[in-house]
This record gives sequence, C-alpha cells and structure tokens, in this order.
Amino acid sequence: MNQDLNGGLKLTHYNEKLPKEPLSYWRTNIEFPKFPKLEQDIDVDVVIVGAGITGITSAYLLVNEGLKVAVIESDEVLNGTTGHTTAKITAQHDLIYAEFMHSLGREKAGLYYQANSEALNFIKETVDRHSIECEFSPQDAYIYSTSEKYAKKIEKEAEAYKILGIDGELLDTIPFNIEIQNALVMKNQAQFHPTKYLIHLIQHITDKGGQIFEQTTAVNIETGENPSVLTTEHRSITAKHVLICSHFPFYEGAGLYSTRLYANRSYALAVKPKKKYPGGIYISADKPARSLRSVTANDEELVLIVGEDHKTGQGIETLEHYKALETFGEEVFELEEVRYRWSAQDLVTLDNLPYIGELTAGNPNVLIATGYRKWGMSNGTAAALLFRDMVQDIENPYEDLYTPSRFNVHPSVKNFVVENANVVGQLIKGKFETPKTTPEDLANGEGALITLDGHKKGAFKDDEGNVHIVDTTCTHIGCEVAWNNGERTWDCPCHGSRFSYTGEVLEGPAEKPLQKYDYKMIDNLTSEDSGY
Repeated sequence: MNQDLNGGLKLTHYNEKLPKEPLSYWRTNIEFPKFPKLEQDIDVDVVIVGAGITGITSAYLLVNEGLKVAVIESDEVLNGTTGHTTAKITAQHDLIYAEFMHSLGREKAGLYYQANSEALNFIKETVDRHSIECEFSPQDAYIYSTSEKYAKKIEKEAEAYKILGIDGELLDTIPFNIEIQNALVMKNQAQFHPTKYLIHLIQHITDKGGQIFEQTTAVNIETGENPSVLTTEHRSITAKHVLICSHFPFYEGAGLYSTRLYANRSYALAVKPKKKYPGGIYISADKPARSLRSVTANDEELVLIVGEDHKTGQGIETLEHYKALETFGEEVFELEEVRYRWSAQDLVTLDNLPYIGELTAGNPNVLIATGYRKWGMSNGTAAALLFRDMVQDIENPYEDLYTPSRFNVHPSVKNFVVENANVVGQLIKGKFETPKTTPEDLANGEGALITLDGHKKGAFKDDEGNVHIVDTTCTHIGCEVAWNNGERTWDCPCHGSRFSYTGEVLEGPAEKPLQKYDYKMIDNLTSEDSGY
C-alpha cells in the first residue's frame, strides 16, 4: 500500500505474511473476567480510574491494607497499554542513567534505579507468594549500538552504571546476526506474561471485596476533602482518595498535562523464527529502535520484535512500520510465520521521568501516574507502591523524585517549547488541508480524508462496502485526526487521542466520540460535556 498526499490509500498490495487484523499476543487464549457497568452512586475509601498495571496493582495493595476500593475502566480490564506491552520487567530503560545524572543529579538517578529494581522484586515476590503461573523468567537486559555515535553514548551509560553501582558491564558481541559496535548488559532483570499475572491480582482484589466496573468512563472530578469521580452516565464515586491511572489523565485540574506530555506509538510482531532464540532481552540504542524478547506459546517459542516508534498521528503510513519490523526479523532470524501484530501507545514527559504523585501541589486527595516512556511494567508497579504509602500518609523515599509539580530546567524548558510548537503546527496544518478524495474513490477496506459537500470529513469503507463518515476534528482540543491504516483508526497528532472508524473513543484524553456534523474548535470550549 502507498499513501497519497491527501491521506488516501493507493491499494497496490498487502503483505500476506502480516496478519490482516491487529491482535495482541497478551490478549489471546485467555479468558478475561467480566465486570458490570457502574449503575449507581457509591462511596469508597479509594477510587481508581484505569484498570492497567498501575490501577490493578494499586487496588491489590490497598485492599490488602483493609481499604474499600473501587476500580473503573472505560473499556475492558487490561485492554489498554498494559495489554499491548513488551512485558519486560527491567530497570534498564534505554539510555537513561547518564542523562538523569546530568539533568537530575546522581542521587535522583540512583533513586530511579532503586525504585524500578524494587518494583521488579515486588513482582517476583508476588508471583512466588501466590504461585502465579505467568511465565516469569529472570533475564539479563542488553542495550546495543550499531553506530559509532551510539557506541559512545553506551560508553557514557556504562560509566553511569559504575557510579550508581548498577550490576552491568560493557560487551563487544551479542548472540545475534547483528553487527554491533558495543553493548551494555544489566544483570538479573526479568520478563513475564502481564495479563496472566494481573488476572490473578484481579481475582485477589474481588475476593477481598474490591469492586471493579467496566465500560464506565470517568469525565470529571469534584474536588474537596472527599472528592467524587463523575462518569458519562451521570454516576459518581465519592472517596477519600482518587488515583488517576488512566494513561493520559482524564482530568488535568490546573496541572496542564496536555502541555507536558506527548504520545508515541510503537509496533510489535510475534513471530515464529527458524533460528533458536538465545535468551535475554534486548533493545537497540540506535533509532529506529529494535526490541527483542521471547515468549512460549503452547510449548512453541515465539520472538517479539518491537520498535518503529513515532508520534501518534504523525509520520508515514503505519503498515510500513510493521513491514520494517518484519524485514528486520527476516534478516536476523529467518521467519517461518508472523503470528500476531499490534501497536501500543506510550506517553513521554518533558524530562523523561514519570509524573507520579499529587495531581497539583497541595492536593493530596487526587493522585496521578503517567508518562512511563514505554517502561510501564516497572514504572507502573513503582507508582502503585508509592500510591500505597501516599494514601496511608506514610513517608516514601521516591515521592519527591516523581512529583508532577517538579520542574527540571535543563530538559523541561527546551522540550516544553518544542512539543507545544509541534502541537500548534499540527493544529494549523490540519485546518488547511483540502482533500481531493471523495467517498466514491474509496475501495473496500480503505480509509481516507475526503471532501463531502464542501467540508473535510473522514471516511472508511468497510469490507461489505458500507461507508462510515466522521468529522475529523478531535473532541479534545480541536486538532485534525489522521487515518491509521494499520489499525483502521483515526489518530490525533496533538495529544494522542484515538478513535474507531465509526468515531468511538479508543484512547484518551478525548472523552467524546468524533461527531458526524461539522464540528468546530469552539464546540470544545462551549460544550458542557466536552472532552476538553
């Protein structure tokens, strides 16, 4: 497939080795528990918004403390980023420690390593305590370079390891058909099957009296001594504490998170290789990134190949990213089959350190965790452990490190300007595009920006020939969405909201679906139920 300049697809061929539809390996061959929609107002000690690893782990910890907990999820449990992860449990988060030592100082860089190492140990201890069958496996973690530029960066990272006392060493080879300059290993990390692990925690939560509600979308918070979370169905949950674990915060208060976060998408293949996988978990320092690990499916070894990250709603045709990963897999492993393909969305903060803590300074009743930068298994667990202490007013050594109210001058000023200039650029660019495609030009299975009665719209013609038309103005702050042919979705290039081809919200911060009529930016500001 090739994409023309107006957002339409010129269907030339489809790579038959790639599965036609995206499906995460972590969501297959598992019976997920089902929960009702919230139908009445309730009161609890803690309400948690978001049923991914942060929300579920937080609920598990807090019910163990004897607290009355409710978890609400706008979709199904474990169907967000947690269900589409690489599922490495590691404190090796790309090239980060030399950067943190420069921007945050030695002490905070060391605290970051310590927090994520404790998160790994917590997962291991929880697996052992409950005898959870989730394919938990100790692994060494490697980052490697294929260019002189990144070889020097790895050398600096190795120096940071030594200063911080991280168990690792420089290497000059890895056991793959990849020519490298050097590599850096972090010993005694791990991998697991995240949904199998978290399903067990969910069972424990409900056994302890915790409540979980699906298809329940939070849209606002009434703050105060006992804040209330309000939903789209005009229901409320009143609690002593609110934990926002919804990936992009559904409620920003005065925190301005839309200006302090940006969304990245990355892609994954689960492949059957002809060559045996040698063990370990790997990521390239060079860009575009290549991440590797193995999984066992029905006594058969598969390899996960992950990478090709880019800002959501921006860049080349999304299927090209899958094809690039397939080409890499062919070169390194020789592929028998591509079993699954999927993509995931991650949020990045201005200084690459997650925001975990009070939504705004001095507001201890509403806490937030976001911005894991693709390392959610360890960071999400670290966030839950921090939340447990904050809810109980227990001192925690990582509270100041992660506080969302921090401002680290060196990276934050530059990145604030760059990222918000990008948002403005995307906003303006989208408003001036004039598609030449019409609904009649679409083939079955094709989506594109079109012109209909003089207005720009989004259209998708399904496999039965039915055309689904939406207005392309994102219901968050009014940017123009782009067509994602790999997932058949409409993606916002400003803050990462994603919508189905019929316009339903798949991923926030938008809360309202794409509209059918000619939606305007002013509607976001004047509508009482706007997602903004």
